[in-house]
Amino acid sequence: MTLPAQQPVIWTGTYTPDGGGHADGIGALAAKPDGSLERLGTAAKTDSPSFVAVHPTLPVVYAVAEQRKMVRAFRRSGDYGLEPLGDPQPAGEATCHVAVDRQGRFVTVTCWGDGQVLLFELDADGGMTGRLPAAPSVDPHAGLGTGEPRQSRAHASLMLADGRIMTTDLGHDTLRVWNYVPGTGLVADHEVVLPFGSGPRHLVQHQNGNVFVVSEYSVEVFVVRPEAGVFELVFRGPATSGRSLPDDSGAEICLGFQGSYAYVGVRGSNIISVLKVGAGGTELIPVKDSPSGGNWPRHHLVRGNWLHVAHERSDDVATFALDAVTGCPGDVVHNLRTPSPTALVPSI
Repeated sequence: MTLPAQQPVIWTGTYTPDGGGHADGIGALAAKPDGSLERLGTAAKTDSPSFVAVHPTLPVVYAVAEQRKMVRAFRRSGDYGLEPLGDPQPAGEATCHVAVDRQGRFVTVTCWGDGQVLLFELDADGGMTGRLPAAPSVDPHAGLGTGEPRQSRAHASLMLADGRIMTTDLGHDTLRVWNYVPGTGLVADHEVVLPFGSGPRHLVQHQNGNVFVVSEYSVEVFVVRPEAGVFELVFRGPATSGRSLPDDSGAEICLGFQGSYAYVGVRGSNIISVLKVGAGGTELIPVKDSPSGGNWPRHHLVRGNWLHVAHERSDDVATFALDAVTGCPGDVVHNLRTPSPTALVPSI
C-alpha cells in the first residue's frame, strides 16, 4: 500500500531480538475509516524501541533503545519511513520511556534499570543537543519492608498543561514534579508519595488538571490534584472491577470520550478495565473488565470510538468498538498481526 507523504500513521514501539522480541525496529500502521489498522512495515530498523514519542510541530520521532541504554531521533522520510537524525545519545540502564515537551524545547527520558531521569534539549530541527541528568530519587519509604535499600526505577514522564513535568518512580513509589530551566535541565519542584509497594507506572492528565496514575505492582489507580501548584493525593482505588491476580501488573492508562472514561490495561489477566471518571474528575470508578483480545496488553490507544490494544507476547493489535453510552468495548472487530508491539503512538 502506498500512502501520500506525511499521511498520519500510528507508530509502534517494539522489542527486537535483543529484548526478547520479534520485530526489527519502529513499526508503522495505517488507520482505516472502519477502525481497523493495516501494517505498513518497518519505519526504521533500530534496537528495541520499546517506547516512542512525536515532536509537536516537526516530522521527528524519538525512540528509546531499551537494551542499548540509548535514545535517538528520527526524521520522517517518504510515505512512512524514518531516517536517523543525529547520533544516538547515551541514557541509562533499561531506558524505557521518552516524552516530548509541548513546545518542542526538550525531551525527557526515564530509565527503569537505574532510576535516571534525563533531559535532552532540542535544536531548531528537533535534534538532541545536550544530556542533562536530574537529581536522583531518595526513597521516602526507606526502612520499611525488609529494610534493604530499594532501587529507584523511573518509568514515565508526563508533560503537564502548566509547563511542568511529572515523572513516576515505581521503585520508590513516588511522583516527582519538575520545572525546566534552559541549560540546567530539570529542577525539582515537589513530589507526591504514594503507598509503599504500589509502583506507579504510567499517568495521564485530565482536562481539569488532575493526574490519573496506574500502579504496576498493586494494580490500582490514583488521582492527584493540584492545590496552589502542589499536587496532593485525593483518591486511591482498584484499577479493575474484579480482583487482580497475584501475577497481574498494571500497564497503561489513557482517557476517552472527552475525559469521561479511563482505560487501564492489566497484564497477566489480560484485560482492559473501563473506569468512569466521577466527582468532577477526582474519582475513578471501575465499570467493567473486558478481555484485551491477546496476550500481555502492554499499551493501548483510544482513537475516537475505537480502542486499539498492543499485545507484546501474542504479536498483535486488537481493535474494539467502544459503546458511546457506556464507554465499554464489545467484541474484537479486527486483529492485526504485527511483531512484539509495546506502544501505539499517533503521528501529529
